[in-house]
Amino acid sequence: MTNYSKSRTNRIASVVLLLLSMSYCYGAWASIIPAKKPEPKHCVALGSWVIPGVGETAQQEVIAQASKASVVLLGETHVNADHHRWQLQTLAALHAIRPKMVIGFEMFPRRVQAVLDKWVAGELSESEFLRASEWNSVWNTDANLYLPLFHFARMNRIPMRALNIETSLRRQVAEKGFYGIPVEEREGLTYPAEPSQAYIEYLLPIYKQHDRKDKKAGEIAYDDPDFRRFIAGQQLWDRAMAQILQQAAAESVADKPLIVGIMGTGHVLHGFGVTHQLHDLGIKKVAALLPWDSDKSCKQLVAGVADAVFGVLPHVSGASRPQFQRLGIRYEMGRGGAVILQVEKNSIAEQAQLKDSDVIVEMAGVPIKTMEDVITIVKRQAPGTWLPIKIKREAAEMEIIAKFPAIKT
Repeated sequence: MTNYSKSRTNRIASVVLLLLSMSYCYGAWASIIPAKKPEPKHCVALGSWVIPGVGETAQQEVIAQASKASVVLLGETHVNADHHRWQLQTLAALHAIRPKMVIGFEMFPRRVQAVLDKWVAGELSESEFLRASEWNSVWNTDANLYLPLFHFARMNRIPMRALNIETSLRRQVAEKGFYGIPVEEREGLTYPAEPSQAYIEYLLPIYKQHDRKDKKAGEIAYDDPDFRRFIAGQQLWDRAMAQILQQAAAESVADKPLIVGIMGTGHVLHGFGVTHQLHDLGIKKVAALLPWDSDKSCKQLVAGVADAVFGVLPHVSGASRPQFQRLGIRYEMGRGGAVILQVEKNSIAEQAQLKDSDVIVEMAGVPIKTMEDVITIVKRQAPGTWLPIKIKREAAEMEIIAKFPAIKT
């Protein structure tokens, strides 16, 4: 054998050994040989697929490998339009190979499953579907970002599954722990698989950002009871989605459809969340695909972060006009107003310094009594104007001003 042949053989062997040393899901991609290494300046070039830790590859190879899985998870940043375009393109490519498909969506709580069935059956108009699924109060993100995905499912008669649970249940578990919730109030959920140490380490910085009262960020330990309840709440979210995906696969054993989950990237990264719970439920062949913003740090593109990532444009706030004004919060009614569950990054709410657990009691002088009160007031807010919001934060009441930017011409 020539020196060249030996060198080439050694290089190929090194790649194979690297792939085989990784997790089951990552190892399933060992048959894909990278086309070339990504440019150092842009870890994932726009419109390119990359296997983290290996290199750039062709789309047909990624789709062919993903189509062999039992479940494919497609991550997203909820407000990034390019992420949803990528999801639609990927769904279409997978559907071409495996036309028997079921698509699960994080955006819907399971109590609206009948609405999703009617939509796919063609029994509801677009507006009827959004109203019946309580889109504005449950998800409250511009529906135009997701409608192409919903229409794709209906056009191809692909069953849709509601993956989520009530936000109040997640909050209760985070506060009281899983066994602190009565069995009849758990929506049929089983106890989540124990988290890996890597997942715990990943969640700790996120937990520290929540301004836990009476605790300084540096004082929080891994065994802190409040932190452990926070982990339990996150796991419940992962478990809930994994259970519905697993049930969809079990219901159609004879047809063997490809089960696809549409969900936030945080549930997909490193296999910590939904993949981990699916493995515990007996689903071993899981493919995790993610969009990768072109300005994202290359340090995060490590082996195992996903099976493959696709280069897209980063979200630019205000780059596209939503169908109505948005404050950028997820909330539920309670404690005398609208309790903020989450403040979106780069949103008007974040700029106004609203925080998780704040209670909105008034907007523009109008008392907040229902979910629709918040939606109605925000929708009618004119661009370039300010919205006074009265909130309760712990024991204090204060007023915060939300500034809606003017439309750029």
